[in-house]
Amino acid sequence: MTGKVLVVEDDEDILANVRLLLESEGYSVEAAPNGRAALASLAHADPLPSVILLDLMMPVMNGYQFREAQLADPRIAAVPIVLMTADGHLVEKTARLGAAGAIGKPFDIDDLVGAVRRFT
Repeated sequence: MTGKVLVVEDDEDILANVRLLLESEGYSVEAAPNGRAALASLAHADPLPSVILLDLMMPVMNGYQFREAQLADPRIAAVPIVLMTADGHLVEKTARLGAAGAIGKPFDIDDLVGAVRRFT
C-alpha cells in the first residue's frame, strides 16, 4: 500500500470510480457518504488517512461543516484536505477552507492521482 485515503462523497457512482481508481494505484480507501459519517470514521481511524478527498455539497453534513468540525478536533485537524467540487471557484474555496488542494468534477484521472500522491 502506498497510503490511506478517506473519500467523502455522496454520489455512489463517483465514489465507486474514485475507489476503484485509487485501489488500482495501491491505495487503501475508506469511504463516507457525508461529513458526519466521515467524522465517525476518523474517530476510530488508526492510522489516520494521509489525505481526505472532500466533496462540498452533501446531505446530512456538507463539506464546509465537516471542515469546521475537523479543524476543531486536534487529533484530525492536520489531515490535509483536497476538495472535489463541480461548481467552480476552486481557488477561492481552497483558500477559504484552508484546503491543501482542489480538483474539479468531472475530474481528470491524472489530476486525482497526482493530488493524492502529493500527500502519501
